[in-house]
Parts: sequence; structure tokens; C-alpha cells
Amino acid sequence: MEPLASKYRPSDLNEFIGQQLLVGEGMPIRMYIETGNIPSMIFWGPPGTGKTTLANIISKKVNANFYKMSAVMSGKSDLTEIIKKAMLSNKTNTDIQQFNFEYKKNILFLDEIHRWNKAQQDALLPYIEKGIITLIGATTENPSFSLIPALLSRTRVFTFNKHNLEEVKKFLKSIINRAKDKGEEIEVDEESLNLISEAADGDLRTASNILEGALLANNNIINKRILKNTIENFLQYESKGEDHYNIISAVHKSMRDSDPDASVYWITRMLEAGDDPLYVARRLLRFASEDIGNADPQALILAHSIFESCQKLGRPECDIFLIQLAIYLAKAPKDNSAYIASNLAKEDVHKFGSQPVPFHLRNAPTKLMKEWGYGNGYKYAHDFDNAKVEQEHFPEKLKNRKYLKDNKSKYQEII
Repeated sequence: MEPLASKYRPSDLNEFIGQQLLVGEGMPIRMYIETGNIPSMIFWGPPGTGKTTLANIISKKVNANFYKMSAVMSGKSDLTEIIKKAMLSNKTNTDIQQFNFEYKKNILFLDEIHRWNKAQQDALLPYIEKGIITLIGATTENPSFSLIPALLSRTRVFTFNKHNLEEVKKFLKSIINRAKDKGEEIEVDEESLNLISEAADGDLRTASNILEGALLANNNIINKRILKNTIENFLQYESKGEDHYNIISAVHKSMRDSDPDASVYWITRMLEAGDDPLYVARRLLRFASEDIGNADPQALILAHSIFESCQKLGRPECDIFLIQLAIYLAKAPKDNSAYIASNLAKEDVHKFGSQPVPFHLRNAPTKLMKEWGYGNGYKYAHDFDNAKVEQEHFPEKLKNRKYLKDNKSKYQEII
């Protein structure tokens, strides 16, 4: 039997739930659809936020040939077959344009695009570049880390947010109403809708699956007892991705508080839930610099080494590497001065803009530049004891700035 989420998938923007910053009036994706000019795009967001649904709607609205692939199940050979079809379609449509037939775009929807490696992603580039396909990639991973720069430069990245409680309820009601329109008898009260919406945690697919499970368990009638059992069983089954961001936060804070045991527990939770070990390795790599820094520079070297080892071996062999690293980072001395200094410097850069480099710090490779005063008054550090020299290194408006002293109180809220 076809799942409710698929059976009653919205087919029009008027039925699409949420993401109004993308598809609301005057918003970018709605404007693309209205003009028919669809660029290659990356949809980034948590599961159940409408990425696949919106890709389907776009293809229908612009009357495109729609090819769908899963990066988990497909590779370059599957891409080659789709490209052949797209090129044949382009050729055929170019020929029939003489007779005023409509030219059809070719949209390739690649789900979980972050699962493709560099070589596989590279294979997309020439076909996007030549306009043979318009790519819509969907990912739950940060594209900055999971996609190659060349692909990012040829696409626009749009962020999908988790749905709020009202949006989930609206979605559930739309499924129920459409089911009733097709003659299905469904009884769900408002309290049950609230319980499902809260349990779904912003994921529309989860919401529809809970609804469907409860309906099947009690002949299309939902009561509190049936719903309670359904939600408990479902959440236990779906616990793999449910607390992803909360758990990685617990990893960071446990290591920051020098608690190796809790660090091991939370990382094991992530790995056993099927989280990408490279995601965990990236976060530990960041932690080594942000929270340990120069208190133990070896931490960053070890973190980088383990990241590369995880790339080479994968799971489950790499699990022990991550546990070893977590223990080391938790026990290491802590110093976040680089993190604080970075934020202070960014604040000055954005506040004061592009301040000129003082003349005495500028190189003077030409006679004319020397005449302009480039390099005048510069003191060469090695001419002084211990290479210590007093001279200003900041622009005029930022004289005597100190990013590494007495700055913790100002930035306490971001630590």
C-alpha cells in the first residue's frame, strides 16, 4: 500500500506547506517557477521539510522532463543513462521547435547528493555547464563541507527549515481532508493532531507516518491509547536521526567540560545511530582549534590525522579512532583565545571596513612607490634584541587593538 506521504504529496505551490522564505510571494523559488527560468539548485535541510516535494512541483510547473536519482543507490553509470535521455530529448525538441512544439527542460533531482564522492560530483559539471540538465540536489548535510566547490559555484543553495507546530498540523489536516474526498473514513480529533504534531518534531514525513501507523492500528479511528503506543514505538524506531543536533552539542560541551566518559557516550550514540563518521570527525577537528587551540597544538594535528583515517577506512573500523580522539580532546588543556580573537577581529573588519595599510608596513618594490613613502620608517625586527620591536601594526582607526587580552567578558555570550 502506498504511504500517505507519497499518496497525498502536494502537487501545487498552493498545497505546499511552509518554507515561505523560498516559495512565498516575491520569494526566489516562486519567481523562478513563474518566469520558467530554473537554475541548478541545492536544497539543504532536515528530513521531511519538503525538498523532494518542491522539486516535483517545480518540474510539473515548468513542464520539464523529470529524472530522479538517489545518491545512495545510483552512481555515474546511472547518470550516464539519464544524460543520454536528456540529450536525445534536447535534440528531438530542437528539431520539433521548427513546428512550434514546446521545448522541455530536463531536471535531474539527485536525493542525498552529499553521498556522492568528488569524482561522481565532478561528472555532473559539464552537463550543468552546457545546460543539458538542470540539477536539483537535496542534502541534509552542510553543502560547504559535503559538496565540491566547482559544483557549489554552478548552483544556488537554498536552506529548508524545520516546520513549526502549526505547519505540521496544517499538513496533517490536508492529508485527512484529501483522504476523505476520496471516500476514506478517518476520525481524528484535535488533541490527537496536537500529539502527532509535537512528536513529529517538524518532520512532515514523520507526522504522516505516525498518523498512518495509528490509523492502521485501529481501523482508521485514532484515540489517545492507540496514538500513545504508536508514537512510542515509532519514536524508538526513528531515534537514529531525531536528536542529531542536540547530541553533537552534547559532544562539544562534554569535551569542553573535560568529561571524557560523557564524550565517549555521545559519540557512540551518534555512530550507532548511523551518523556519518566524517561529520563527527569534522566537528572534532573544529573543536581542536576552537576550544583547545594553542594550549595543545598537537590536538589539531591528531584531529586532522584521524579525519583522514576515517576517510580511508570508514565504519565500523574508524569508530575507535573517533573515540580515541574524543578522549584526548576532553582531557587536553583548553584555550579558546583564537576563537575569541577571531570574533573580535571580524567585528572590527565589518565595523570599520577596508582600512589602509600603514605606509611603513608596505613593500616598496619600485622607485615611484619609495617616493610615495612606502616602507618609510619601517623597523626590521631582526635588528633588535630578541626580534622585539615597538611599532604600530594596525590601521590608524584601530591603533593599539588587543584581541588577546581582557576580552573574555565582552564575548562571554558566544563562548
